Amino acid sequence: PVPLKIAVDTVLGAQPLPAFLQHLLPHEVIHSKPMLIGLAAGLQVAVMLISQLQWLGNYMLHTQMGEKLTLDFRSRLFRHVQRLAFTFHDTRGTSDTIYRVQHDAPSVQWMALRTMLPLLNSVIILLGMIYVMINLNWQLAVVALSIFPVLLIIPKLFDRHMGGKYTQVNEMESATQGIVQEVLTALRVVKAFGREDHEQARFAQQSKVSMTARVKLSMLESAYNIVSNILTATGTAIVLYLGVHSVLAQRLTVGELLIIMAYLGQLYGPLTAIGDRIIALQPAKASLKRALELLDEAPDVAEHPQARPLTRAHGAVALQGVSFGYHGKEQILHDVSFAIPAGTRLGIAGKTGAGKSTLVSLLMRFYDPDTGQVLLDGVDVRDYKLADLRNQFAIVMQEPVLFSTSIAENIAYGPPGARMQDIVEAAQVANAHDFIAALPEGYDTRVGERGLRLSGGERQRIALARAFLKDAPLLILDEPTSAIDVKTEAMIMEAMQRVMEGRTTIMIADGLSTVDVCDARLVLDHGRIAEAEGNIQVYRSLPSLPA
Repeated sequence: PVPLKIAVDTVLGAQPLPAFLQHLLPHEVIHSKPMLIGLAAGLQVAVMLISQLQWLGNYMLHTQMGEKLTLDFRSRLFRHVQRLAFTFHDTRGTSDTIYRVQHDAPSVQWMALRTMLPLLNSVIILLGMIYVMINLNWQLAVVALSIFPVLLIIPKLFDRHMGGKYTQVNEMESATQGIVQEVLTALRVVKAFGREDHEQARFAQQSKVSMTARVKLSMLESAYNIVSNILTATGTAIVLYLGVHSVLAQRLTVGELLIIMAYLGQLYGPLTAIGDRIIALQPAKASLKRALELLDEAPDVAEHPQARPLTRAHGAVALQGVSFGYHGKEQILHDVSFAIPAGTRLGIAGKTGAGKSTLVSLLMRFYDPDTGQVLLDGVDVRDYKLADLRNQFAIVMQEPVLFSTSIAENIAYGPPGARMQDIVEAAQVANAHDFIAALPEGYDTRVGERGLRLSGGERQRIALARAFLKDAPLLILDEPTSAIDVKTEAMIMEAMQRVMEGRTTIMIADGLSTVDVCDARLVLDHGRIAEAEGNIQVYRSLPSLPA
């Protein structure tokens, strides 16, 4: 406001220039009113220009640092989520985790740059304005600051009563996103049963709950803004009333009153901003709390601090008295003990729920057994580095998982950077090359989300090619022919025998007929070994296996 004071007190009135300008300006300017008018106008433009340059630099730095903070924090969350055990994902589901990574993670930017730093900035400006106001007129400064305690009490009351509501809103919005993800994932089922209207109503109902809660919070935030604005307006009115009386009593000049009123706006700006930032802190704090809760989740399958590295396993597998139940519930496996030498083709059969896939999950350390040991080459799998252990396995699922990239990238998913020649060779081994070559874009064909642009048999053969190219010493085949026609099954069985060559293979099937190609067979019934034959040792009492 200094240019305004020069125009009013020095140009229009008879007051001298502020002392610091008298030392800076030449004598001719100080005593020339036209030049002083030009000086006031020029200072006004200069102040505005500097303010805009400062705003631009501030905006660019905030944007750059804020986005980097969010990226780093989101990447850390995503890395951590991938390392959490399946027990966590089985319990929580995926939609809430996705919401925390995508929507709660940016709260770190809001907390650091758009809440905490502006709050600190407001405090510094407030202290500066208090100093200036006291130097101008300490009586009016005291009057202006009389509303300060009230402006600080209101946000504290708001925080106490409304802090937890923001967490509830985030959970509601996460549930809404969960409905969208669930429906789009199962869209074929929704359409087949004609349930589009039902799902729309479910989505609208959940969205309405979230919207209502968000609107209530907005109304409370607006109520705070109204109260704080009324308080600052009251303080301004009192200062104006007393200031005019001081001018009439010739204790202040008009220019000094104008500069006090201008600085008063800059005093109340940070005062109200402090309250606003405390209010704005609540949703960011709730989101950051949810994100940090995710980061605080400890991996259920932890790596031993002195875990040993594993380059390439021989492939001997043994289970010693293994029992396991998901999430501490009813046991799926009961005291299972057997051993197979390296290179064995083991077929595991049994009814649904017998524990076949659970057994394989324990071997790959997706879970740890409740009791007993799972051994690879005579060593407990818990003693290996986790990444090294899982690198020993190639797996082909009952429902093959493909990513929405090209066929070549899907085949090369196991060993990144594989040569095109190796990719083609793997496809030939898996009886996939002919259908891939017939596609308009060949190996560059994008398979769509979850590979849905390809048939089930085509996806299965690509999964086999991926397993072959990985060249792992152990191969897991989890009911790989259960959902395909007889002709395709014969083609896949032929390809599987080539892929199994020289590897320890565990093939899971419902019936024994599918595992005829195996040289060892195991039948599970309600989590116990019912039958065993071939190149396998089944122990009724636990042996002492050498490490």
